[in-house]
Amino acid sequence: MKMKYLLVASALMLGMGTVTLTSCSDDDDNTTVTPGPDGGDDDQGGNQGGETLSVSGDVQGVWEAGSTVHVTGHLNVPEGQSLTIEEGVTVIFDCAQVLGGDTGYEFIVRGNLYCKGTEANPVLLTVPEEYRTPDYRVRGLWGGIIGTSTCGEILLDHTIVEYTGSEVTENSPSANLGIYTAGDDQGPQLTTNNMNGRYVVVNSTLRYGASDAIYMMGGQGIIRDNLFAVNGATGGEAINVKAGCTVDAANNVIYSPNTNGFKLASSGEEDGRYQARIVAYNNTIINAGWRRDGNKGGGIYVENNALVNVYNNLLVNCKFKAQTPFWGVPGSDDAGADPESVIDYNYYIAGTQTSTLDFDVEEGTTSPFGNFAYTTNGDGEQVVYPDIIDLHSQQSPAAGTPNPLFAGYDFLADDLHNTEYNEAWDFHLQAGSPALGEGAYSGNDADMQPRFVTTGVTVDGVKYTSPAPVARYGALGTK
Repeated sequence: MKMKYLLVASALMLGMGTVTLTSCSDDDDNTTVTPGPDGGDDDQGGNQGGETLSVSGDVQGVWEAGSTVHVTGHLNVPEGQSLTIEEGVTVIFDCAQVLGGDTGYEFIVRGNLYCKGTEANPVLLTVPEEYRTPDYRVRGLWGGIIGTSTCGEILLDHTIVEYTGSEVTENSPSANLGIYTAGDDQGPQLTTNNMNGRYVVVNSTLRYGASDAIYMMGGQGIIRDNLFAVNGATGGEAINVKAGCTVDAANNVIYSPNTNGFKLASSGEEDGRYQARIVAYNNTIINAGWRRDGNKGGGIYVENNALVNVYNNLLVNCKFKAQTPFWGVPGSDDAGADPESVIDYNYYIAGTQTSTLDFDVEEGTTSPFGNFAYTTNGDGEQVVYPDIIDLHSQQSPAAGTPNPLFAGYDFLADDLHNTEYNEAWDFHLQAGSPALGEGAYSGNDADMQPRFVTTGVTVDGVKYTSPAPVARYGALGTK
């Protein structure tokens, strides 16, 4: 049986020569539609920048710079094909049907997807403007980008992805493909599912999603120099990595994830996927975990035998220090971090703000400073191991001190539960900041190094590399 997103394909396009949409039905063969600006053949090739397109179904080719693309159904980049979205393209996913209880549109990538924005003209994947309001920040209005087991490459460069996280239903392509479960899951902003795939997210913004920002179930990945803001409604992480992945994540600013900035797990090994290997370094995480009930999450969480190196990260007003439910026990479903992991040389700074939410009052988790000593979860299971984790890390000696001296953010003034990212904030460090180096990891041990500093990850013929670690805490130094 053909799936819905392959059955429904339409195009009302102005100048779209290099974008191919395929219309399928039970009665006819695949038909390629490539109208020119006047609806006829376009001898020049390529849609002309600034035009408006309406698309659904199979897509490939190029959406040229400056175009506006209205998505009126599920999208699919076919296996073996590629879609390139050039700088300044705005992709608008219709979402009225979601608010009426119907299925959110998903962007399925069986082939390759390249989003190539610039600092001045980013690619924007969003919803109609009337829904870009506080009421819809974590409502989940479309299903996100979902790379399947045949997806070879995805690039998000200077790309903004927002308002994702719609509920997965029986009509969702991701449910029909067995990637997500109807009734249980919501679509992350980016999903990967190919152990042999290559995925790069750089200079991008992933914000206002009801689920995880990035959910990797397979592939080599570089996640660097990005902003993650307000990811997750009742759960959800900024960066969630599973078995079958080798990932470097560095120089990212992560603001107010519902649960964790990083959830690093090797779940999925039982399905034949290799052990998850992640190096997460020089990231800044702010206000993590406060929108999640009780004692779940709060910054960095490692489980299920993941092999990780987590260091030189700056965590400010996060609910808890780095946690892992167990330590060691390789091969167990209940395993925490692989015993060869290093979670150390991080800096935890806590302000004076407190939570007044009922579940925090009941659990005794009202103060980030007080929670630094929180070593067990609500079931009495140990989640922090002071003799193993953060042996060389630093933390506030008292609530409200030291001041991290951000260039444009008052760590004592921001509400712990805030869901609005202020574009005027600046997380660079002022001269004299305690995060600028003392005590940060400055060695060159081979097993501490990122995986892709030299070899890189090649996407669309371009080699992207991970940054070298810097002996400071956080994503950004001084200007």
